[in-house]
Amino acid sequence: MPSLKEMLSSSDQSIRLKAALAAGTYPEVSHIEVLIKQCENEPDFFVRDTLSWALMRQDREKVVKRLIPELDSSIKQAKIQAIHTFSKIGDSENYPLITHEILNDPDDEIASTAWRAASVLVPEDKKAELVQLLIAQLGRGDSDTQFGLTRFLCSIGQSILEPLAAASKSEDEIVRIHAEFTVIRFQEMELEKIKKN
Repeated sequence: MPSLKEMLSSSDQSIRLKAALAAGTYPEVSHIEVLIKQCENEPDFFVRDTLSWALMRQDREKVVKRLIPELDSSIKQAKIQAIHTFSKIGDSENYPLITHEILNDPDDEIASTAWRAASVLVPEDKKAELVQLLIAQLGRGDSDTQFGLTRFLCSIGQSILEPLAAASKSEDEIVRIHAEFTVIRFQEMELEKIKKN
C-alpha cells in the first residue's frame, strides 16, 4: 500500500484528496510533517483545505509547534496555509502568533488571510486593538481584498462602529467609501440576525 507521502505526490487530484481525508480520519504523529510539507505546493484549493482539516485532527500541540516556523516561511503558500490552519484550529491562545507584521504583510493575500485568522482568534480584551489595526487597512487592494476586510471587521461586532465612523470622515475617498460600505454591511447583517430570531 502506498504511503501518505506517495499518495500526496500523485498527479491525480482525487488521490491527493483521498489521502488527505484518510490522514485526518486516522491521525498519526507521522502525518504532521507530510501534511505541512504538502501545504507548500498543493495546487488544488479543495485539497489544501482538506490538508488543514487533516492537521486539525492530529495532536494539537505538536501541530501548533510545527506550524509556527511556517509563519516565517519564504514560500508564500506555506505561510498562507499555516495562517489558515490556525484559523481552522480556532484556539484563541494562538492569537499572538498572528503578529502585527503578518497583519501588515505587503502581500494582499497573506495579509487578508491573517485578517480573517485574527478576527476568528481574537480574545475579547484584544478586539479594540485589532479593530484599529484592521481599520488602518481600509481601502487596500482590489475589491475582493476590500470586501474580505469588510466581512472580517463585521464578524468582530459592535466595537467596529465608532472607529468606522471616524474613518468615514477620511479625506482619502477610497478609505471613506470603504468605511461607509462596511457600516452599511454591518447594519444589514444585524438586521438579518433580527429577522432570523
